[in-house]
Amino acid sequence: MEEIICLEHATVRRQDTAILDDVSFSVFSNEHVAIIGPNGAGKSTLVQVISEEIHPLYSEHTKRILFGRERWQVLQLRQHLGIVSQSIQYLCNSTYQAWEIAISGFFSSIGLDFHHQITQEQINTVEVVMRRYGVWHLKNKQMNRLSSGEARRILLCRASVHDPQVMLLDEAVSNLDFPSRHQYRETLDTLDRAGKTIILATHELSEIIPAIKRIVVMKEGKIVADGEKKDILREDLLSEVYGANVFVDEREGLYTAWC
Repeated sequence: MEEIICLEHATVRRQDTAILDDVSFSVFSNEHVAIIGPNGAGKSTLVQVISEEIHPLYSEHTKRILFGRERWQVLQLRQHLGIVSQSIQYLCNSTYQAWEIAISGFFSSIGLDFHHQITQEQINTVEVVMRRYGVWHLKNKQMNRLSSGEARRILLCRASVHDPQVMLLDEAVSNLDFPSRHQYRETLDTLDRAGKTIILATHELSEIIPAIKRIVVMKEGKIVADGEKKDILREDLLSEVYGANVFVDEREGLYTAWC
């Protein structure tokens, strides 16, 4: 398999504290990875380093190679990455209509502005994608009038319209109710069948679909475990990482955890 994401010795500091501490991480094409860990572990920071929203500290040992290249213009890189995060949903919680948010994925913008030149092909693509995710009937609704689950699916459309190679999903089921989480897992299954590479940062084990085989565990800015799901999602390991007695259950390939 082709290595498409390679980070070596990446460190990010904020106010003299390492929120990402000498992390090395790689992902191969068509590989699915879930990144888990307690709040403040560095999951979102790792995702933001991959998407080049954050840059690691310079070091002669530090490398960030994405899709075979060390240097990217951000707009070009966005053609390879589909990104869904809480921060993007916050920005998109606006009076823009759902279809405007979806089509803005072509421009890596939030909604449309006067300088965006939309083609008929892009309009057709947005309709196809929104129908695929079951939200075409919401096309004319304002984003700030949608439920959290509906808005999250619109963001998935926005992330998917340019057919990216990698879907980068950061805490994407936060604040969703049970039916919305089920719909979201079905969406992840759709991405898997479409041959996308999925990188999922989450604190909800129930979000990890059976097709995700590799689990990366983070704590205090470091990767403390990385391996097959069956070897990582163990009560003893998770209890140590979370500093509490964690109990794990598995049913039909889906995991849940509680303290």
